[in-house]
Amino acid sequence: MKTQIHIRKENIKFSAAHMTVFPDGTKEALHGHNYQVELTLELKDSSFKKMVSFSRFKEILKKLTNSWDEKVLIAEQNPFFKEVSRSKKEIEFTSCKKRYVLPMDEVELLPLENISSETLAEYLLSLFVKEFGGKDLKKLVSMIRIRVEESPGQGASAEMSAI
Repeated sequence: MKTQIHIRKENIKFSAAHMTVFPDGTKEALHGHNYQVELTLELKDSSFKKMVSFSRFKEILKKLTNSWDEKVLIAEQNPFFKEVSRSKKEIEFTSCKKRYVLPMDEVELLPLENISSETLAEYLLSLFVKEFGGKDLKKLVSMIRIRVEESPGQGASAEMSAI
C-alpha cells in the first residue's frame, strides 16, 4: 500500500507576471497569473510512530511562494535576455528585441532559461527539497511532486522519486 499526502491551500499561491520566450526568439506579451501550488508526498511509512505534521511542509511552501508574490519573474539564463544595467532602484534589459525598465523591488531574477509552469514547478521542487533538507526528506518520503497551476486546470508538475 502507498500513502500520499496532498497539500493545496488557498494561501499557498503567488501572483506574478512573466513572459514565456520561445526558441525562435518570439515571446508572449508580459502578462500575469494567479498561480496555485500543490505538494504531493508519498510516505515511506504512514505508521503512527512515523507520523509527520503538515505544518513544516506548508511553512516552507508559503515562504517560497511569498518570495515570488507580486513580482515580475525574469529568466536570467534565457538566451534572449540581455541585462543592460542594474541598480538598487531599477533593472534595464532587453528580451526578444524589446526593451524593459522595471523597478528592482518588483523583479525576481530566477536562474532559469524560461518562465513557464514547467520550469517554475521544477525550480520550486528543487528549492523545497533544499529548504526542507534533502536528507531529512529522504527519510520520510519515496516521492515528492509539486504542481504549479497558472489557471484552474492548466499547469505543470515536477516529481522526484527516491530523493
